[in-house]
Amino acid sequence: MKILVAGGAGYIGSVLIPKLIDRGYEVEVVDLLWFGNNLPDDVVIIEKNIIDLEEKDLEGYHQVIFLAGVSNDPMAEYSPSTNFIENGAVPAYLSYIAKRAGVNRFIYGSSCSIYGYTVNELYDENKPTVSNYPYGISKLQGEFASMQLKDENFSVISLRQGTLSGYSPRMRLDLIVNTMFKCAVKDGEITVNNPSIWRPVLAMQDAVSGYIRAVEADDRLSGIFNIASGNFTVGEVADYVKVAVRKYMDINTKVKIRYIDDYRNYKVSTKKIMGILSFKPLNTIDSIVKELVDNLNNFKDFDNDSYYNINIFKKIFPSK
Repeated sequence: MKILVAGGAGYIGSVLIPKLIDRGYEVEVVDLLWFGNNLPDDVVIIEKNIIDLEEKDLEGYHQVIFLAGVSNDPMAEYSPSTNFIENGAVPAYLSYIAKRAGVNRFIYGSSCSIYGYTVNELYDENKPTVSNYPYGISKLQGEFASMQLKDENFSVISLRQGTLSGYSPRMRLDLIVNTMFKCAVKDGEITVNNPSIWRPVLAMQDAVSGYIRAVEADDRLSGIFNIASGNFTVGEVADYVKVAVRKYMDINTKVKIRYIDDYRNYKVSTKKIMGILSFKPLNTIDSIVKELVDNLNNFKDFDNDSYYNINIFKKIFPSK
């Protein structure tokens, strides 16, 4: 099977693609390499803007995975126009030409951010999406557009991802567990802006497992799926990170609590993806921290701009 991964040189793709290759898939990547290239040397990379692809460029691929686009709220708020193009229009266009080119399946990397602010209720995929901010709105637009194309010959799977964390060769330190780990190691203190806010956390290894389950699902299967390793309050995440850093690095960390309003508060049900795609999360906050500790030498320069998406984004679009 031949797979094209859009945005495959990023945080998820740098872990996912070697795993797909190990399973015997032929994988190619289209990516502008904003954050560099940490993929195996033999991976074919098409350094091209996705919106410039044509139908003929998609011929011969069996599946297309969309991991591209603007990846968090700070980037979306810095350049809302770029955000809506990259997260809304681009996946809509890519799924459209993929279907016309005879691709069998389109997998869209969505986000649980589309749920916005919920009031202490576990949300499944049928619950309303109420995000009022650029990132959440744009991810919902991309999902909605691609899902409209599904039929008996074109499968579309959308994975609504929890907040990712964990190690990747294309490392990020602007994600909840990763950020807390960095602060614990560097400063000896984790600051929590609002301890009661809920987040679904998704370990990198569980994310990769979810994408593999989607790739290997029955050809006729389509659908929207929440994917997370577990739901935690932000205060709870800080406590787990504190304990794990002491356990694996013998570093004592303080947790500083503030009470600042947050416009995102959601916890999600993963019952659907477990029942239909047989996704079973195997990771915890402890195992995420253990993975970070084991790979610390690969990203110990905590001030490196490449670990913070907004810093690179501002360099690419300085006039926004």
